Amino acid sequence: MENMALENLKTRRSVRNYSSRPVEQEKLDAILEAATYAPNGMGKQSPVIVLVQSPEILKKISKLNARVIGREIDPFYGASTVAIVFGNKASVPTWFEDACLVAGNLLNAAHAVGVDSCYVYRAKEVFSSAKGLALLKEWGLNENYVGVANCILGYGEGEVPQPAPRKPDYIKIV
Repeated sequence: MENMALENLKTRRSVRNYSSRPVEQEKLDAILEAATYAPNGMGKQSPVIVLVQSPEILKKISKLNARVIGREIDPFYGASTVAIVFGNKASVPTWFEDACLVAGNLLNAAHAVGVDSCYVYRAKEVFSSAKGLALLKEWGLNENYVGVANCILGYGEGEVPQPAPRKPDYIKIV
C-alpha cells in the first residue's frame, strides 16, 4: 500500500552529525504545530515544548546532558535547535506517555518537512538538577514539569543511516 504518511514513518532515521545550517522558521512552525496534535490523556494537552536555538543555552544544556553520562561530548551532535518536551506530573496520570507521544509527532513531522532529528535522552536528569531547575524557572515552568525528551533538529552532514531489518517476531497476532 502506498501512503505518504506511512512512508514517512518508515523512512525517518536518527541523525547524529549536523551542519550549522539553521532550520527555517516556517518548517519549525509546522513541526511544532504537528507535535501539539499528538494524542493526550483526557484532552488536557499537558506537555510543554521549549524550543532552544540560542547557541549559549544549547551549549549549557549540552554540557549538563554530557555531565549526566560522565563524558565530555556534545550529546546534541552540533544540531542548531533542540525542542525539549516536558511532561506535567501534576496534570494527568498519562503525563509521561503524553509527552512521549508529542516527541514522536515532533520527530516524524521534522522528517516530513525535510528536517533531520534525533531523540536524545537524559532530559529528566538534566532538568531535575539545580541548574536545570533554574532554567525551568527562567522559562516560566515550575518543578511539576519533568524533562522527557530532547529532540534535536537540523540538517545532517554525511550519510543518513539505513534501517536495521525488522525483527521477525516484532508483531504477534492472537
